[in-house]
Parts: sequence; C-alpha cells; structure tokens
Amino acid sequence: MYPIANYETYQDSQVIFAEGSHGDWVYVVESGAVELSKNVNAKKIIIEILKPGDVFGELAFIANIPRTASARAVGETTLAIIDRSFLDHEYNKLSQHFQVILKTLALRLKKTTDALVETKK
Repeated sequence: MYPIANYETYQDSQVIFAEGSHGDWVYVVESGAVELSKNVNAKKIIIEILKPGDVFGELAFIANIPRTASARAVGETTLAIIDRSFLDHEYNKLSQHFQVILKTLALRLKKTTDALVETKK
C-alpha cells in the first residue's frame, strides 16, 4: 500500500486512459492486470500486460508528454494512483542534471517503443 496514493478499482475491459490523452498521475497495479496497447493503422498492438507491483504512466509524467499508449483493466483491477503534486515534490529533489538524464531516458524509451511497434504493422 502507498500511503500517498488514492486507490481506484476498474472493471474488466474498462479504459484507464487513452493513448494521446494527458495525465498527471502515475499508477501502480495493486491487484488484477493492466493491458498497455497502441493503435497502429487501426490495429491494436499489445505492448505489455502489467501485473501487481508494476508501475505505468511514468513516461507522461517524466517527459511531460501525452500518454504514449492506452491502458485498460484485465479483470477486476485495483490501482494505486499517485498524483502529480507528490511526484513533483519528489522529482524536484533531484539535481537538474539527473532530471535531464531521466527525461532523456524516458524519451528514448518512447522512441524505441514507437520503432518496435512500427515493425509490427
């Protein structure tokens, strides 16, 4: 349990967020599972199925970009939702140099994921 988080439960197939949307939260799967997917040429490509303990939504937070994938619940799923104010407080404790490294890493991961998805067209 995360004392700084709110908790929400999603039903099977319920959308948590859509690719391209904006969000100020990072999620942790508490129970159930989450499917991350991208839409490429009107075809859904599953990137990963997340299980309890997995974190997602971090790219949008770190790189300050729209959501790079869609997330939906697989079965009944409970998520810890950590809001931007807490994350900003923790992130701002890092040196500017380390923040740049994290943002670069996040953007590189986005670029790599996009390239891999392109090969699955």
